[in-house]
Amino acid sequence: MGQVIVRNLDDHVITALKAKAELHGHSLEQELRAILSKAASPNAQERIVLADQIRALTPKRRQTDSTALIRKDRDR
Repeated sequence: MGQVIVRNLDDHVITALKAKAELHGHSLEQELRAILSKAASPNAQERIVLADQIRALTPKRRQTDSTALIRKDRDR
């Protein structure tokens, strides 16, 4: 696992994070790990943007209507 050092945090931020950790029964390190893990997960809007980006990589070509394909197969 990697490590991250965050420098120059305001004292009031550290105090608030320590209080939050205490409320959850965690150490400051555990609380920060949970906050960062949650922040790293994409939210719904980010997943939509990612899906749109992946879709943009797909070649644009005309798709055959599946109904026509099914009817053609049934007629055989």
